[in-house]
Amino acid sequence: MKKPQRDVTLRFLAEPQDVNFGGKVHGGAVMKWIDLAAYACAAGWSGRYCVTAYAGGIRFVAPIHVGSLVEVAAKVIYTGSSSMHIALEVNACDPKSLNRRLTTHCIVIMVAVDETGHKIEIPKWVPETEADKKQHQSALKLMEMRKQISDEMQIYLEEE
Repeated sequence: MKKPQRDVTLRFLAEPQDVNFGGKVHGGAVMKWIDLAAYACAAGWSGRYCVTAYAGGIRFVAPIHVGSLVEVAAKVIYTGSSSMHIALEVNACDPKSLNRRLTTHCIVIMVAVDETGHKIEIPKWVPETEADKKQHQSALKLMEMRKQISDEMQIYLEEE
């Protein structure tokens, strides 16, 4: 049996159609790239079709300019029975200098599904290195925080 792929990196140039009215790549384009990388990572780990269940903690740290070499790195940091927590980092640089800088980071949760759209079991990821163990613990803390946020958000879902 082939070992699941834990991480993936997408690389491409930011194109003119990705730019907003301010001349920088717009956040929606970056979020699309994040979703694509999260899918590629989750599918590589699970060997299954996956859907996005959650995207959060998106932090836009620095702008991306047209023509920049963009790198979207995705890595599994936690697995449930069918879900995968993926840590993502977006870096960009001028392709002539290759001085990379962090532009965006976040967490995305993907769920593996079968042909009928039902959740399906995936291989378990077990942290090995100290860095893996810290990221795994962080994912557990974030799960608890998301539950609290979800509870607080209920007020916006109630009808008057």
